[in-house]
Amino acid sequence: MQDEVQTGAIVQPDVKFLFAHPFHFIALGFGSGLSPKAPGTMGSLMAIPFYLLLTLFIGIKGIALLAIPLFVVGIAICDKAGRALGVSDHGAIVWDEIVAMLPLLAMVPQRPLGWAAAFVLFRVFDVWKPWPISWFDGHVKGGFGVMLDDALAAIPAAALLYLLNPYL
Repeated sequence: MQDEVQTGAIVQPDVKFLFAHPFHFIALGFGSGLSPKAPGTMGSLMAIPFYLLLTLFIGIKGIALLAIPLFVVGIAICDKAGRALGVSDHGAIVWDEIVAMLPLLAMVPQRPLGWAAAFVLFRVFDVWKPWPISWFDGHVKGGFGVMLDDALAAIPAAALLYLLNPYL
């Protein structure tokens, strides 16, 4: 769902927009948000190789701690990109999906089935947005709102992953 227009005309992001500012590149998930279909899903998928790259440098346990500062800087990143696009929570902004996925990927068995379970459960809650996630999505705007609803969608996904972990 796209929020209110913030700056006037809505910009359709493209490769030129992607590389116009480092915040755009990050907010659009390194280009995954440019997908014409299901950019949020593409951003969530982009989280997997990003996660694997990060684990080479900080390990699996460091991912959950890293997600906190990535969330905080994501507020400014997504806010700037949203203002440039003319819509606070433009569909092409997928940094929120990437950051929310990181702790989920860290908590599952480190193999494709675990990562697939994290992906599917996160997407279910991110798309469905059950209460109170839907309330926050509708009432909290700007970069913080963009980041918050995805972080909240990760909570029930994490609870289910915790229960499913022995079977993954």
